[in-house]
Amino acid sequence: MSQRNGKRIVLNISGMSCINCVRAIEKSLSNLNGVISAKVNLTTEKAVIDFDPTILDQKTIEKTIVDIGYQVIHDQLSLQIGGMTCINCAKSIEKALRSKEGIYEAIVNFAAEKVNVEYNSEQISVAGIKKVIQDVGYEIIEPKQGISEDAESLARKRHIRQIKMLLAASIALTIPIMILMWFPPLPMEQNNFVMFLLATPVQFIVGWTFYVGAYRGLKNKTANMDTLIVMGTSAAWIYSTAVTFMPSVFMNAMVFFDTSAMIMTFILTGKLLDAIAKGRTSEAIRKIMGLRAKVARVIRDNEEMEIPVEDVRVGDIVIVRPAEKIPVDGVVIDGYSAVDEKVITGESIPVEKQKGDQVVGATINKTGMLKFEATKVGKDTFLAQITKMVEDATSSKAPIQRLADIAAGYFVPTIILIATVSTLLWYFILNADLIFSLKVFIAVLVVACPCALGLATPTAIMVGVGKGAENGILIKSGEALETINKLKTVVFDKTGTLTKGEPEVTDILTTQKSKPVSAEQLLKFAAVAEKNSEHPLGEAIVRKALENGIKIDDPEFFNAIPGQGVEVKNEENTILLGNRRLMENSHIEISEFEEKMTKFEEEGKTAILIAVNGKIAGLIAVADTLKEHSKKAVASLKQMGLEVIMLSGDNEKTAKAIANQAGIDQVLAEVLPSEKAKQIKLLQTQGKVVAMVGDGINDAPALAQADVGIAVGSGTDVAVETGDIVLIRNDLRDVAIAFQLGNATMRKVKQNLFWAFFYNVALVPLAAGAFYPILGVLFDPVYAAIAMATSSVTVVTNASLLKRFRPKI
Repeated sequence: MSQRNGKRIVLNISGMSCINCVRAIEKSLSNLNGVISAKVNLTTEKAVIDFDPTILDQKTIEKTIVDIGYQVIHDQLSLQIGGMTCINCAKSIEKALRSKEGIYEAIVNFAAEKVNVEYNSEQISVAGIKKVIQDVGYEIIEPKQGISEDAESLARKRHIRQIKMLLAASIALTIPIMILMWFPPLPMEQNNFVMFLLATPVQFIVGWTFYVGAYRGLKNKTANMDTLIVMGTSAAWIYSTAVTFMPSVFMNAMVFFDTSAMIMTFILTGKLLDAIAKGRTSEAIRKIMGLRAKVARVIRDNEEMEIPVEDVRVGDIVIVRPAEKIPVDGVVIDGYSAVDEKVITGESIPVEKQKGDQVVGATINKTGMLKFEATKVGKDTFLAQITKMVEDATSSKAPIQRLADIAAGYFVPTIILIATVSTLLWYFILNADLIFSLKVFIAVLVVACPCALGLATPTAIMVGVGKGAENGILIKSGEALETINKLKTVVFDKTGTLTKGEPEVTDILTTQKSKPVSAEQLLKFAAVAEKNSEHPLGEAIVRKALENGIKIDDPEFFNAIPGQGVEVKNEENTILLGNRRLMENSHIEISEFEEKMTKFEEEGKTAILIAVNGKIAGLIAVADTLKEHSKKAVASLKQMGLEVIMLSGDNEKTAKAIANQAGIDQVLAEVLPSEKAKQIKLLQTQGKVVAMVGDGINDAPALAQADVGIAVGSGTDVAVETGDIVLIRNDLRDVAIAFQLGNATMRKVKQNLFWAFFYNVALVPLAAGAFYPILGVLFDPVYAAIAMATSSVTVVTNASLLKRFRPKI
């Protein structure tokens, strides 16, 4: 079944601790009849599920996640309601709300006139909930705090607070244990008993979350990081407890209460640092989500009122004063101002806005007052689309992550096997004592870290995608970021991508012979001749004249000469405008301009001759010129070792002229729009990994065919649904910046994966005692815990360093 026939939901999940949790959820969901695909991201703690609603419902999906031991985070909203007269009113509201998709529970307190709603903000908005209540005949009394907080952020804060409390308790109990272990003030048996009393709460109260996690794994027939921690610390605690209460069996044996307690403390420290660092990796994404305005000033029933931004409707007239945020997308109907669009496009220079111009939510009105009509609200706004795209990208998995996923699937069982075999080998074959063998068992279990494997890729991709969004570069998936790293060839479409996409006057030359005219007069003659023209070249001449403040008269006589030009009369002047053939047929001498015409044609320009009253008056050159930064962008890509090709429908001579100006050596000319995708495919058959850069509208098939499609926009007009990467700014330097960011992100991914694999490959044998015969040193379980706690923190911190990325162009 194709994904198009299915339905997609996004769920926020808590309780995951490592990549095996991700695999457990994905496996359980994939086994459900009706699930098309299930992708879980450990870093964002989100699950994206595509399923067939005719076979399966959302309740079953969420129940499956809960049944295997995880929680689906639900948003909470409290609203004050007016108009209720009895308990049945409350029941009507509850029934209406509960019937809506995305609402899990709705409880109305008739006495307090309040409703508490539990919902999924990915499926229904606050405005949608309010509308349901209003549709059944009741009103919303806007409270001072009527907008729900970010449930995900609150859950993370609660989680950090919980870890801090557990860590504080663990430290408070572990320090006395260490003192009793190193400086025993009591006889051994009493000393061991006191340590038992202190270590037991650490093991089973502080460490309860690890036991819960291990139980979930056991229930799901899998093993995770919690399994390793529980097995290692429990072995130390059980052995030490046996020594404490059966001293006659274990004569003068050493206890490991300090080891189990310190392992718990260090692992909790690592979890705290990890949670804080993971929160920082998503700072850029949260920053984007927090850009929107909270309130809007609208005119309804001829009155100006301030309402929550969620309540703005399409068609509302919105007023924005200087220094205020524009709340939603719309079209200006009155006023003039400069708007700072940096938050969306990255451009620092404010953009002038007047009647007819588009404005975008979250941008800042700088100088004047604007009145505009809302055209897009809620999830349809440009900011909401960007936010959704960024969230989808961070939820996607890069192909390189599959290696880590496969490794993680075998990781924990392999570690348990290594720990068991190593312990038995040392005890039974190499005749080590029980304490030595037990230390090996605990150290191997504790030092192994599947978390680092699971976090290596998604943390880096999250930071990379967020950094791109900050710079007006929207990256749609982790796969696009990875493919950038493999690119060999970049193909640019010419018109509208490398060039401005509309011809403009580049040169005006007047005759130096009898009765010369000024450049302004020549331009006026040409504009009069082309005033009613719909040809792009004629429009360019008229536009240039208007820009120069020239008044363009209507021609008194007009005659179009097919394939040659036009003849007009104005103020007793007969004007001829056209090509060589027109002049030759009219017996007008043009030798004065032959050399210049040839030069212009070699430069890709169109030379237009103008004669007045039977004498050559001058020449105007028109061309589709390069964008400001095209040449620099091409040079940057070449410096990165990429092959750059230009694709054009123009004839080869004109195409090569533009390519030479841009610094491009290879040209594919005379390519019809329908054949662009075929040209990309032809390059791919030569073994090249190809990026296609186009305007995202006319080049859609070629962008889809390319390994990476890059759509270049014009500010907020860009179509965000096109391409694998969308550049909001109309600046080709962003192509090079996108590639630099992609390469930097993949370097971080590879560094993280190398560290994660190297760490485990190096330290697991050390913990197993493989180097003891050579070095005479055994890896203490406490140091193993410190190393394990450091491992995942190192990976997340390394990914966070990507926030310091600065473009090299």
